Amino acid sequence: MNLQQKPYALRLQVLDMVYRAKTGHIGGDFSVCDILNVLYNKVMDVTPENFSSVDHDHFILSKGHSVEALYAVLADRGFFPQEDLCTVSQFGSKYIGHPNNKVNGIEMNSGSLGHGLSVGVGMALAGKRQGKSYLVYVVLGDGELAEGSVWEGAMAAGHYKLDNLCAVVDRNRLQISGNTEEVMAQDSQDDRWAAFGWHTLHARGNDVVDLERAFQEAKDFRGKPTVILSDTVKGCGVSFMEGKAEWHHKVPTQEEYERAKQELLEKEAAAQ
Repeated sequence: MNLQQKPYALRLQVLDMVYRAKTGHIGGDFSVCDILNVLYNKVMDVTPENFSSVDHDHFILSKGHSVEALYAVLADRGFFPQEDLCTVSQFGSKYIGHPNNKVNGIEMNSGSLGHGLSVGVGMALAGKRQGKSYLVYVVLGDGELAEGSVWEGAMAAGHYKLDNLCAVVDRNRLQISGNTEEVMAQDSQDDRWAAFGWHTLHARGNDVVDLERAFQEAKDFRGKPTVILSDTVKGCGVSFMEGKAEWHHKVPTQEEYERAKQELLEKEAAAQ
């Protein structure tokens, strides 16, 4: 399966997880699938074999409510068996509704929004001081950027010139309570990050090729941390979910499940 097909296969797994569990943040899962696909299959040096060592690239899903997408990617990469996905959000399962570091491949419990970037700053600063070559990647939601702690982390990263740190904003412009520009306007993203000493890039966040280009530019840039402002579509891949705030946290009916599955299968086949 090629890199363009993979995000649709991941979305199919997410759809199954959410439908089976009767809970999950499917809209944000679908918007971030391409980003996670490119990170784990093209960009980061992290595998089940090197995960127990500190000398691998590190990843934090700060927007932890999109954990189903992360579970799908980790299972695909062999961090745990595919059949474990059947237990997501089931009683007694360690595969709960937010990232849990009891799961192989996950380094930080997240989901209390605004914390991930500061932890990533700590990892990157430790790497610098210890002479490590690893890189640190943090994926944030755009609604999450209303949290003040995000900007404390951004300020520290700029101060220490952490060019081994890359933040990715899943800019789908929707959060649980509506459009981000109505809830807490943030269209001055470039200026805000630059003011804290960051190198800013833009990418089409549901375009695998453009994401590869942006991640390579981030990796090559020196002297500052980099943020990739990734324009995405909430619910990407399923026509009746796309751009709808109601799909932030909603479970499809059986009819919606069947329709979504058919759309994703067709797009997966077309991406060959």
